[in-house]
Amino acid sequence: MSRTARRGVLAVIAAALAAIVVAFGLGGVAQAATLFSDDFNDGSADGWSKSGGDWSVVSDGSPTFNQSKTDSELARQFAGSTGWTAYSVQARVKPLAFNGSNRLVALASRSSSATKMYRLALTNANRAELQAVDGSSVTVIGSASLTVSTGTWYTLRIDANGSTISGYVNGTRIATGSNSAHSSGRVALVTVYASARFDDVVVSTDGSTQPTGNPTSSPTNPPTSNPTTGPTTPPQTGLVGWATQGGGTTGGGSASATTVTSSSALSSAVSGTTARVVRVSGTISCSGMISVGSNKTILGNSGATIAGCGLNVSNASNVIIRNISFRDWDDDAVNVQYSTRVWVDHNSFTNGYDGAVDVKRASDYVTISWNRVYGHDKSMLLGHSDDNAGEDVGHLRVTYHHNWFDGSGTRHPRVRFGNPVHVYNNYYNGNEYGVASTMDAGVLVEGNYFENVDEPTLVGYADSDPGDLVQRNNVFVGSGSPQSSGSTNSIPYSYQLDNASGVKSSVTSGAGAGRISV
Repeated sequence: MSRTARRGVLAVIAAALAAIVVAFGLGGVAQAATLFSDDFNDGSADGWSKSGGDWSVVSDGSPTFNQSKTDSELARQFAGSTGWTAYSVQARVKPLAFNGSNRLVALASRSSSATKMYRLALTNANRAELQAVDGSSVTVIGSASLTVSTGTWYTLRIDANGSTISGYVNGTRIATGSNSAHSSGRVALVTVYASARFDDVVVSTDGSTQPTGNPTSSPTNPPTSNPTTGPTTPPQTGLVGWATQGGGTTGGGSASATTVTSSSALSSAVSGTTARVVRVSGTISCSGMISVGSNKTILGNSGATIAGCGLNVSNASNVIIRNISFRDWDDDAVNVQYSTRVWVDHNSFTNGYDGAVDVKRASDYVTISWNRVYGHDKSMLLGHSDDNAGEDVGHLRVTYHHNWFDGSGTRHPRVRFGNPVHVYNNYYNGNEYGVASTMDAGVLVEGNYFENVDEPTLVGYADSDPGDLVQRNNVFVGSGSPQSSGSTNSIPYSYQLDNASGVKSSVTSGAGAGRISV
């Protein structure tokens, strides 16, 4: 069956299931169903139809849909059904260049023809506008001032329910209003005298009636560990989790510290397998990836920053990275592959190219704790591709705790194959989605605080097969419906599980660089 045909079947099934839920009130809660999704990772744009522009799938860390002609008055790609009515569409959009003034890139909803639609536009007049477009007539439903920068990813979302149309940028609602110009139609990607890239398009039915503000758990899933629970003062800030296993993680141990102030000195100090403690001082500007060898502790002095590049922990073991601000990296900020016993703790990550902390290719025994990710999209990938089961099954065991996903877009984490992966006591705010379990992974999600998160937990994502996910004792405020399925392997280590209601306060006051003395 072709990809387009498969999508059509899935859309029919999803619509039928949604109708059953509405008709019979199953569970008493309206659940969101995915009608269409495309992350372009297969290198094709099957299912899309073009009107104007020069479109192709190109790499931007991962495959994206690119419109390159800035002299096109209107460049559009359409997908879906003209019969779609109440639904939400979301996509990531990166403006590349604008040709002239009052130009725009946009996501569109309810497009009944090439020139009739609702459009959420980013303009080079530094505004986000929710528009009703009818031929040459454009009605602005609502707008907000927004710095629109080329080369920056933005997450756009349009909710259309009856005559109520709402637009969101990076999880923040910028406009809502009543407009009856368009009652149904397809989704579209649009540029007007501009070039741009688009990625991670998801269309779903409305699941916004999920109750918020109260903890939700999954009582049918038995406990998989024996943590200490309840109010705790203070939360654990030392090494906990998977990095304590397999012999533990000590980094450079008690070796004398070497202070570095340049990329060349840093690269030299962290190479090889000799045990070293390396202190980063000031701002180190660099590009690409600096290779990190085994038995290293890399610590940031006060204000330490790595700008423009990242650390590549490859074919190494026993590595600690703490108290560093990473920004503007041009690949990954921290990449862990073919490596074991790694602890990434109390760092800050912003405005990078690809992953903040990616763990892949048979890596194991990793703890990622007390980090803050903000002003960035793709945060933490676990397992790099669906076809790497041969290396990854039985590995990729990672603990994520007390991290602050501060308006970051996706992958908190996105998991393939690892089981059990442990995600506890993190604070999520204004994210596209929280945790996704795919490709037979097993993920325990417990004691987290989700605030204004569209999809807190997902079973399956994009074209990846589903995994198992147990969610329990989490708090959901202003968020969508969590998904869960199956069970996970047991957690082998002891840990302190803080009450989820206090996680927002403890994490916002303690996560990120500059919050500890090392």
